[in-house]
Amino acid sequence: MTAIAGATVLVTGGSRGLGRAFVDALYERGAKKVYATARDPRNITHPDAVALALETTDPASVAAAAEQAQDVTVLINSAAGLVGASFLDSPQEDVRREFEANFFGPLDVVRAFVPVIERNGGGHILNVHSVLSWIAVAGSYSATKAALWSATNSLRLDLAPRGIGVTGLHVGYIDTDMAAAVDAPKSSPRSVAEQALAGIESDADEVLADELTRRVKAGLTAGPAALHAGLSG
Repeated sequence: MTAIAGATVLVTGGSRGLGRAFVDALYERGAKKVYATARDPRNITHPDAVALALETTDPASVAAAAEQAQDVTVLINSAAGLVGASFLDSPQEDVRREFEANFFGPLDVVRAFVPVIERNGGGHILNVHSVLSWIAVAGSYSATKAALWSATNSLRLDLAPRGIGVTGLHVGYIDTDMAAAVDAPKSSPRSVAEQALAGIESDADEVLADELTRRVKAGLTAGPAALHAGLSG
């Protein structure tokens, strides 16, 4: 079990949206210190957060952040990008760019911070996935989230003997800039953050943060055709 109270936490993508909601909720739960990262740390507005520059797709930036944040015990991988490239029609570079943002970037952050967390006596990692980990309706974005889901499950097995728990967060649309053009029910960033932090504290393998996600996960055995048909239900 990992207590948020007294923890030192690093949140990627901490300047807005879900990442900002994580920063707010962490301090309200009694976190000792929160590193909030952004490409431009001047965009971090929480008065108590420690602003830290981080471009997750740049290995040098990831290494520099890990060197500066040597007291971290909890890592929240929230930063992501949306390209949604078509596997048939988009330039392959667009697909690669999405994998860099949503798979290789978070994985590099985990690899950089695992030794830090381990030296500090263990802790927890949360990776933000998506209901689209299971429904392939968004091209390369769905594929990146499916890959991150699989990596999270592998990391959980690898890191348990090292005293580091791993939780995967799955959620549908969140009321953030990324989903601004979507006309569908959306969860509040704060609600999702609160559920995710409760999952960390209970050492949950997964957090399913809305009804759509819970319904899709329950229907995985039905096969892709049934899952896609159920989206309109």
